[in-house]
Amino acid sequence: MTGLAALWRYLLSLNIIDLVRIILDISIVAFVIYKFIMLIRGTRAVQLIKGLVVLVVASVIAERLHLTTINWLLSQLRLVIVVALPVVFQPELRRALEQLGRGKFFARPLTVLGAEDMEKLINELVRAAQVLAKNRTGALIVVERETGLNDYIETGIRVDGVVSAELLINIFVPLTPFHDGAAIIRGDRVVAAGCFLPLSESPYLSKQLGTRHRAALGISEISDAVVLVVSEETGAVSVAEGGKLTRFLDEKNLKELLQSLLLPQVNHNTFFWPWRS
Repeated sequence: MTGLAALWRYLLSLNIIDLVRIILDISIVAFVIYKFIMLIRGTRAVQLIKGLVVLVVASVIAERLHLTTINWLLSQLRLVIVVALPVVFQPELRRALEQLGRGKFFARPLTVLGAEDMEKLINELVRAAQVLAKNRTGALIVVERETGLNDYIETGIRVDGVVSAELLINIFVPLTPFHDGAAIIRGDRVVAAGCFLPLSESPYLSKQLGTRHRAALGISEISDAVVLVVSEETGAVSVAEGGKLTRFLDEKNLKELLQSLLLPQVNHNTFFWPWRS
C-alpha cells in the first residue's frame, strides 16, 4: 500500500503536460509490444519465445534455490542465446522491417474459427477432396492452426478467397500456375496458393511417396498444420499431421479424421487408423 500511495502522490504532483507525456509514453510502448506479439503469432517464433521463457523461469528458480550447477549451465546459455537470437529471428525481423517500410504494420491477427464455421470448412475440404480424387487431380491443401505459416504464404500468390470446394477444385486444375504448389488456408479463407513447402528429410519414408506427400510431411514436422493431400497418380486421399501420414482415406474416414484434428473440443467416436505410417 505504501508504494501505491507514493505513486498516487507522485501522479498528483504532475502537471497536465507531464501526465499526458507519461500516458503517451506508456501507450506507445504498449502498442509496440502488442504489434510484436501479433507479428510473431504469424510465425514459428512463438514456439521459440516459449522456449526462451522456460529458460528464463528456470534460471530464476535455480538462482533462488541456489542450484549452482544448473545456474552455471543456464548462465553459459545466455551468451549463446544473445548471439543466436538475430539469426533465429532473422525472417521475423526482415518481415517487420518490410511491413514498416510498406506501411503494413497494422496487419490483421490470425483468424480463429468457431466450431460451427470449422465444421463448414471441414465439409468443404471433404467435398473438394472427393472431386479431386475422382478426377485424379493432384492437390496439396494446408490448414493453418496455432503455428503461423507466413514464411510459406509469401512464396505463393495471394488469393484471399472464402474457402469453398469449387475454389479449391479450380486452384488445382492441371497446367495452371497453382497446380504444383500448396494452397494455405487461414481461418475460413484461402490466403495463398502455389506456395512452396519444405520437403521432409526423413530417411524412413516409403519410396512410393511423391513430392506432394513429402512436402505435406515436411510442413507438418515443423508446424501444427493439418495437410490434405490428393495423389495425382492414384487419386488416394491422405492427411499429414505431426509428421505422420494417414493414407487411403474414404469420405467418411476423412471427415472423422479432420474433425478429430480440427475440432478437438468435440467428442467423436474413437477410430483406429491402420494406415498410419
